[in-house]
Amino acid sequence: MKRYYIHRGKLPLGAIFLTGLLSGILMMSLGKSILLENTGLLDEYTLYHMKYMTVDSSALFYYVLRLRLETAVILAVLATTYLGLVVCVGATFWYGMSAGAFLAAVVLRYGLKGMLFVFAGIMPQYFVYVPVFVALLLWCEKLNRSIYFKSSLLTGGDNSVSWAKRLMQLVLILCGLILGCLLESFANPGFLEKILKIF
Repeated sequence: MKRYYIHRGKLPLGAIFLTGLLSGILMMSLGKSILLENTGLLDEYTLYHMKYMTVDSSALFYYVLRLRLETAVILAVLATTYLGLVVCVGATFWYGMSAGAFLAAVVLRYGLKGMLFVFAGIMPQYFVYVPVFVALLLWCEKLNRSIYFKSSLLTGGDNSVSWAKRLMQLVLILCGLILGCLLESFANPGFLEKILKIF
């Protein structure tokens, strides 16, 4: 199986994410007394204060931009190491597990109504974040294979052009990331505030 994915040049990122998602749901469901009830995670007290807080969108933008760019840069740098594929797998699994744990926590707290909170928390920025981070993970995987598994590369083309294309792709990915940060900072708070009124 490992040899298959090396020579085919493709990791099963969808399956890895789904495995992480199910793991997060299972972890939160089995450990809800510790992870949910004893921590105050997403409890009514927290949501009450979220309803009436004032968001400085500019400050939030710089904060989330730093976090997202740090993540992207770290993934890009680690993709150049021998453990690059492991990092891609680990990041994909982590994103899935985080999403699963969050979904389970909200549903356990508020039932189906909690899905509205999930929707409010991720819209509209995740219309951008999801394809951007999928593109980033695929970019990292291809970069790693181009360095350590040269036999999986397509033949032809100048190597310098190939690297130039990779750099341009990364720039486009980072531009998409910045757009997502703008949506998260300036569009999402107002949307989230409206949805929180029903909690």
